[in-house]
Amino acid sequence: MSKAVKNAASQAAPSEDMPFEQALHRLESILEGMESDELPLETLIARFEEGTRLVRLCQAKLAEAEVKIQQLEQGQDGELSLKSVSLNQLSNSD
Repeated sequence: MSKAVKNAASQAAPSEDMPFEQALHRLESILEGMESDELPLETLIARFEEGTRLVRLCQAKLAEAEVKIQQLEQGQDGELSLKSVSLNQLSNSD
């Protein structure tokens, strides 16, 4: 395995606790690198795989944020609070 592929593979596992902004920034840098450099096919594939994982991570974090936003409700006192929603309510809301 080449050094470039090893480097790409070591960066290829975004963790679940990676902040959305960091994942998005990494995804942008992968895209820039893929568009501007003459990279070997193996490296391009490794970066594509990492990018795919980052896209999934970003989508999951956005979905989680959307659920939290939908749960916010305004009380009679005008204060916003988090409304508890069961998984059944979420799956039945479609």
